[in-house]
Amino acid sequence: MSAATESLVSLDAIRAAAARISGIAIKTPLIRAPFPSASDEVWLKAESLQPIGAFKIRGAANKILQLTPDELARGVITYSSGNHAQGVAYVARTVGAKAVIVMPSNAPAIKRAATLALGAEVVDVGPASSERLAKAEELVRKHGYIVIPPYDDEQIIAGQATCGLEIVETLPDVDLVLSPVSGGGLLSGVSAAVRQVRPQARVFGVEPELAGDTAESFRTGKIVEWPAELTCRTIADGLRTQSVGQRNYAHIQAFVDGIITVTEAEIRAAMRAIVATSRLVPEPSGAVATAALLFHAAELPPYRKAVAVVSGGNVAPELLAAVLTEAAG
Repeated sequence: MSAATESLVSLDAIRAAAARISGIAIKTPLIRAPFPSASDEVWLKAESLQPIGAFKIRGAANKILQLTPDELARGVITYSSGNHAQGVAYVARTVGAKAVIVMPSNAPAIKRAATLALGAEVVDVGPASSERLAKAEELVRKHGYIVIPPYDDEQIIAGQATCGLEIVETLPDVDLVLSPVSGGGLLSGVSAAVRQVRPQARVFGVEPELAGDTAESFRTGKIVEWPAELTCRTIADGLRTQSVGQRNYAHIQAFVDGIITVTEAEIRAAMRAIVATSRLVPEPSGAVATAALLFHAAELPPYRKAVAVVSGGNVAPELLAAVLTEAAG
């Protein structure tokens, strides 16, 4: 593969991460979702039930718990639209470290408020993910903070991979796993775990059509970057990253079978279906994998047991209410 120089996380590293983070992240359940359109078993991996309402706590915990006392004393910093921000803030508070979060101006108010409530210092920048990175690097040079990357990091990937490990441990004969993808932390980790434990399972990434940079990258064989004015169009605020990470792309090339894109209407319909069948509350980003199962079956291989990762549930109440009460399109 073209990114062969990048090392891939091992199953041993993933299992070590699972043990390391067990006191912070929970083992989330698989919930059966009897969708009328699905003839076979569909299960939802309920990452929305994590303490911060999203899977991001896994990678943040795995990274921060490996810092030295001196590094913790310097404080940690990250750049995030919301869920990774909360993950870093939560873990930093647990270990008694200062947390600084660089957030985009268009981050959902509910995620910004939750990050502040966890004791983090928030620095606002423009909507582009490149702006967040540049400001974080500036603050690191000035204050010496330790960076906790949102996705392009082996320890972050290993932490997110524990989600995939739990899937195959809970459902050993799973045939198909679908995960949201943006920067690629979750998909790269989930696919690495699933394919190393159950090689015959198929793994697909799912992202919005309006932020389809990873699908284009997968199709062309090289990382493609989309401008922020394009990726910011999607309702799925957690999937607006402009390009997939280098390490993440290496894992995706090695372990992922395909990337599917879904429409905004399909995301909203999937949110309604998840609430109706499982009583889970998904944010838009957390509903894209389900949207692929519901509306893109022709693009998926046959399966008997499929798992869609509901990656988060941090949705503004007014948005949830609007989606649940609108007429199906």
